[in-house]
Amino acid sequence: MTKKNGHSGLIAALSSSVGLFALSSCNTALSQNQSVEAFDPHHTGIVAEPAASIDGELEAALAVFGADASKTPVIITSAGQAGLQVSSLNGETLSTTLAGEVTGIDVAYNFPFAGANSTLIGAVDDASGSLRLYTYADGQLTDVGAGNETIGFAAENVCFYRHQLDGLLYAFIVGDGGEVDQNLIFETSDGRVSKRPVRRISVPATIKQCVADSVTGKVYASEELVGIWSFNADPEALTGAQMIDRVDRDNITEEVGGLAFYNGGPSSRYIFASDIGAGKINVYDANAKGAYVGGFEAVFEDGESLEEPGQLFAMGYPLSSGQTGSVLIADEDNSQVQSVSMAQIAERFGVSAEASVDPRVSLVSNTVAVRPSAESAAVTSYGDAADDPVIWADPDNPANSKMIGTDKKSGLYVYDMSGNEIQYLPDGKMNNVDLRGGFSLNGQIVTIVTASDRTNDAIAIYVLDPTNGTLSNVANGIQPTDLEDPYGLCMYSSPNTGGTYVFINGDETRKRQWELIDAGNGKVDAVFVRELEFDSQTEGCVADDANGTLYVGEEDVGIWKLGADPFGGSAKTMVHLIEDDPYLTDDVEGLSIYNLDQGGGYLVVSSQGDDTYAFYDLESDEYKGSVAIVANGTNGIDGASETDGLDVSSANLGPGYEHGAIVVQDGRNVMPTENQNFKYVPWDDVADALGLEKN
Repeated sequence: MTKKNGHSGLIAALSSSVGLFALSSCNTALSQNQSVEAFDPHHTGIVAEPAASIDGELEAALAVFGADASKTPVIITSAGQAGLQVSSLNGETLSTTLAGEVTGIDVAYNFPFAGANSTLIGAVDDASGSLRLYTYADGQLTDVGAGNETIGFAAENVCFYRHQLDGLLYAFIVGDGGEVDQNLIFETSDGRVSKRPVRRISVPATIKQCVADSVTGKVYASEELVGIWSFNADPEALTGAQMIDRVDRDNITEEVGGLAFYNGGPSSRYIFASDIGAGKINVYDANAKGAYVGGFEAVFEDGESLEEPGQLFAMGYPLSSGQTGSVLIADEDNSQVQSVSMAQIAERFGVSAEASVDPRVSLVSNTVAVRPSAESAAVTSYGDAADDPVIWADPDNPANSKMIGTDKKSGLYVYDMSGNEIQYLPDGKMNNVDLRGGFSLNGQIVTIVTASDRTNDAIAIYVLDPTNGTLSNVANGIQPTDLEDPYGLCMYSSPNTGGTYVFINGDETRKRQWELIDAGNGKVDAVFVRELEFDSQTEGCVADDANGTLYVGEEDVGIWKLGADPFGGSAKTMVHLIEDDPYLTDDVEGLSIYNLDQGGGYLVVSSQGDDTYAFYDLESDEYKGSVAIVANGTNGIDGASETDGLDVSSANLGPGYEHGAIVVQDGRNVMPTENQNFKYVPWDDVADALGLEKN
């Protein structure tokens, strides 16, 4: 080993403050060297003599805590073709497991498996090109993989991410070609563990290691010849790619390798990265958006330095009493693992050494999560295309109920309640859609469906066939709106006039109202009756037919309530002001109503800014709760985010939806990544989660 002269001053400063232990990847014998006490009487590191592994390789290492406080932690190492080894802290080899040629490993706690919370180990096996999955307990690794966890590219490493909102576990697998593949980890129906692709993020060059921060929902990746990336780990969020540091800056000499995240508590959150060219470890403050803190070399007792620090692992919790947290460094040249005390790093750089976060304790979110039971087929158009759904309930045969959804780039879709496409109408850029029954057309009572047609700046009008739910155009020619780019739309059946009405707004402050009239030839005309003005952009709206009330969402302001009848005037009342309502984050988008048979019900609002859905009592305007729609791992359905339109029905919609459903547009359709679609959630699940009533 050779000292790195460029950092000799820093090494001298750290020589009394960096605790080291060496761990053989073969027999991991740990020996206490009391001479370390001469450097620092409070030193808690362990020094061991180096020992070669079976094949002379050491790829990665991590510390794994027992299932409870009575269980002492262990060290698990990967040694290439020698597989995985579990060792106690006092040097006893507890077990070895052949695992192909492991290049990277990570650990996740409290994974629900076989009716209990298990400690899960993920290992990238380069020999088979797969992710191997094991449970750990009492010194032993047990293979629980389903056997079909093929990766599909030259993988380098794996890191686990726990979603705070729903508790689901994801594995990010990074690769030689710059791949960052996110996979859902789940228990299969036959009691094994497998992965399901969710999405891919790509960068140009090889990624050596990744690490996830489940508190803030970030995943960090080291692009070997480029620098350190930060991405949003939530699959329903935008990628949010940010560069933490780059090789062409002064902090990384040639290439970055190992990466670790240290979560010791609110004031002690750091990113560690190995600067391979300089033989040092860089420290970044995660609480300061990854600001560079400094760099240090890990040195041995004789002052020699670790030449090429490899993979890293950090823990913000003591390995044993009297210690602080630690950073583990894979010393590939000497086939040993070095441990650096966080207390000594903190002393050197004047940062916090807090180490109070037990990784075995699950993170808890206050937001209620529900899961979709079905999803629609994706729309044809790419990008931001799907927008607004409406549910039609078949009163005679609930299982025949349908959902109609818009593709604002091409037309309308009709789906069944399992999400299968029944009909596609390429009739133009249909943005919002709604329907009302009880309309008299050509001597028959029919269900009318209308949509805002942005291709013709018109109202598209259809009649729904109750036998199969398909749509037929019945507009008496183009029905102009006199609006620039019409898109927000809702319908209203008046108990006062008996008329059926359509409200539409455009890309401006006006919202206009029309009455639908039988044109006498099997067609329908729209007759303008009223115009309303708002101060800024509106879109979402819904009418409460029973009470003659219209709710309008002014996207950045809040929700207005006003009369829905054409003689209702322009007076309006703000019922949910965004700046005063902690449960709404702009934009306010889709609005719908769940009607209770005994009267009243709930106003449902898409709070697009935080990907939640707020519920308010229809009579008192009282807030009743919010939900987030998260992934259904069992059914392989992702959650919903960035929702534009939604609809809710209180009618019996068939098996699984006996008390109704909520259907929402999903702005990011992943697992796998596809064009946008719509997610279905049983009302029972929402009502049970929030304590709401149901029909």
